[in-house]
Amino acid sequence: MMDMYQENILDHAQHPRNWGLLEACHFHASDENPLCGDMLEVTLRVDENDIIVAVGWEGQGCAISQAAASMLGEEVIGKPLEIVKDYDKEAILELLGIPISMSRIKCALLSLKVIKAAAYNLENAASDHD
Repeated sequence: MMDMYQENILDHAQHPRNWGLLEACHFHASDENPLCGDMLEVTLRVDENDIIVAVGWEGQGCAISQAAASMLGEEVIGKPLEIVKDYDKEAILELLGIPISMSRIKCALLSLKVIKAAAYNLENAASDHD
Protein backbone atom coordinates (compact mmCIF):
# COMPACT_ATOMS: atom_id res chain seq x y z
CA MET A 1 0.00 0.00 0.00
CA MET A 2 2.82 2.41 0.89
CA ASP A 3 4.40 1.81 -2.53
CA MET A 4 1.19 2.97 -4.22
CA TYR A 5 1.31 6.27 -2.31
CA GLN A 6 5.01 6.73 -3.01
CA GLU A 7 4.39 6.13 -6.73
CA ASN A 8 1.55 8.68 -6.65
CA ILE A 9 3.84 11.26 -5.03
CA LEU A 10 6.55 10.64 -7.62
CA ASP A 11 3.99 10.88 -10.43
CA HIS A 12 2.70 14.24 -9.16
CA ALA A 13 6.25 15.52 -8.62
CA GLN A 14 7.38 14.50 -12.11
CA HIS A 15 4.10 15.34 -13.90
CA PRO A 16 2.54 18.17 -11.88
CA ARG A 17 -1.13 18.91 -12.46
CA ASN A 18 -2.31 22.50 -13.01
CA TRP A 19 1.28 23.66 -13.59
CA GLY A 20 1.59 27.24 -14.79
CA LEU A 21 0.15 30.43 -13.36
CA LEU A 22 -3.29 31.55 -14.52
CA GLU A 23 -3.21 34.78 -16.51
CA ALA A 24 -6.75 35.69 -15.48
CA CYS A 25 -7.02 34.97 -11.78
CA HIS A 26 -8.87 36.36 -8.79
CA PHE A 27 -6.43 35.31 -6.07
CA HIS A 28 -2.65 35.02 -5.92
CA ALA A 29 -0.11 34.21 -3.22
CA SER A 30 3.47 33.04 -2.92
CA ASP A 31 5.92 31.98 -0.26
CA GLU A 32 9.11 30.06 0.23
CA ASN A 33 10.75 27.93 2.85
CA PRO A 34 14.13 29.62 3.43
CA LEU A 35 15.48 26.57 5.27
CA CYS A 36 15.33 24.28 2.24
CA GLY A 37 14.70 26.64 -0.68
CA ASP A 38 11.23 25.33 -1.64
CA MET A 39 9.27 28.07 -3.42
CA LEU A 40 5.63 28.15 -4.48
CA GLU A 41 3.35 30.63 -6.24
CA VAL A 42 -0.38 29.93 -6.62
CA THR A 43 -3.18 31.55 -8.62
CA LEU A 44 -6.88 30.79 -8.17
CA ARG A 45 -9.89 31.57 -10.34
CA VAL A 46 -13.36 31.46 -8.78
CA ASP A 47 -16.89 31.70 -10.13
CA GLU A 48 -19.63 34.08 -8.95
CA ASN A 49 -20.29 31.80 -5.96
CA ASP A 50 -16.64 31.78 -4.83
CA ILE A 51 -16.17 28.19 -6.00
CA ILE A 52 -12.62 27.51 -7.18
CA VAL A 53 -12.84 26.71 -10.90
CA ALA A 54 -9.13 26.79 -11.78
CA VAL A 55 -5.78 26.56 -10.04
CA GLY A 56 -2.40 27.39 -11.46
CA TRP A 57 0.90 27.13 -9.70
CA GLU A 58 4.62 27.24 -10.21
CA GLY A 59 7.43 26.47 -7.89
CA GLN A 60 10.54 24.55 -7.19
CA GLY A 61 11.58 22.27 -4.44
CA CYS A 62 11.71 18.69 -3.30
CA ALA A 63 9.39 15.96 -4.53
CA ILE A 64 7.21 16.26 -1.41
CA SER A 65 6.57 20.00 -1.81
CA GLN A 66 5.91 19.75 -5.54
CA ALA A 67 3.68 16.69 -5.24
CA ALA A 68 1.71 18.29 -2.39
CA ALA A 69 1.12 21.40 -4.53
CA SER A 70 -0.06 19.29 -7.46
CA MET A 71 -2.30 17.10 -5.32
CA LEU A 72 -3.79 19.98 -3.36
CA GLY A 73 -4.40 21.93 -6.56
CA GLU A 74 -6.47 19.05 -7.89
CA GLU A 75 -8.25 18.67 -4.55
CA VAL A 76 -9.47 22.28 -4.24
CA ILE A 77 -10.97 22.65 -7.73
CA GLY A 78 -14.74 22.64 -7.28
CA LYS A 79 -14.53 23.62 -3.60
CA PRO A 80 -15.77 26.90 -2.09
CA LEU A 81 -13.10 29.30 -0.84
CA GLU A 82 -14.61 29.06 2.66
CA ILE A 83 -14.00 25.30 2.75
CA VAL A 84 -10.41 25.71 1.55
CA LYS A 85 -9.77 28.23 4.31
CA ASP A 86 -10.55 25.45 6.80
CA TYR A 87 -8.11 22.91 5.33
CA ASP A 88 -5.49 21.88 7.84
CA LYS A 89 -2.30 19.88 8.15
CA GLU A 90 -4.24 16.63 8.32
CA ALA A 91 -5.82 17.32 4.91
CA ILE A 92 -2.38 17.46 3.27
CA LEU A 93 -1.02 14.48 5.14
CA GLU A 94 -4.08 12.47 4.11
CA LEU A 95 -3.59 13.47 0.46
CA LEU A 96 0.05 12.42 0.55
CA GLY A 97 -0.81 9.16 2.28
CA ILE A 98 2.65 8.42 3.67
CA PRO A 99 4.33 9.30 6.95
CA ILE A 100 6.20 12.60 6.65
CA SER A 101 9.26 13.16 8.81
CA MET A 102 9.56 16.27 10.95
CA SER A 103 12.28 17.57 8.64
CA ARG A 104 9.90 17.35 5.66
CA ILE A 105 6.69 18.61 7.24
CA LYS A 106 7.30 22.22 6.14
CA CYS A 107 7.85 20.92 2.60
CA ALA A 108 4.52 19.14 2.70
CA LEU A 109 2.66 22.11 4.19
CA LEU A 110 4.00 24.89 1.93
CA SER A 111 1.24 24.37 -0.64
CA LEU A 112 -1.44 24.49 2.07
CA LYS A 113 0.01 27.70 3.45
CA VAL A 114 0.11 29.37 0.02
CA ILE A 115 -3.33 28.18 -1.16
CA LYS A 116 -4.89 29.34 2.12
CA ALA A 117 -3.14 32.71 1.77
CA ALA A 118 -4.59 33.02 -1.74
CA ALA A 119 -8.06 32.07 -0.44
CA TYR A 120 -7.74 34.79 2.20
CA ASN A 121 -6.56 37.13 -0.59
CA LEU A 122 -3.12 37.67 0.93
CA GLU A 123 -0.30 38.18 -1.55
CA ASN A 124 2.31 36.88 0.86
CA ALA A 125 1.65 33.62 2.67
CA ALA A 126 3.81 34.77 5.57
CA SER A 127 0.70 36.70 6.67
CA ASP A 128 -1.34 33.47 6.73
CA HIS A 129 -4.05 32.83 9.31
CA ASP A 130 -2.51 29.67 10.81
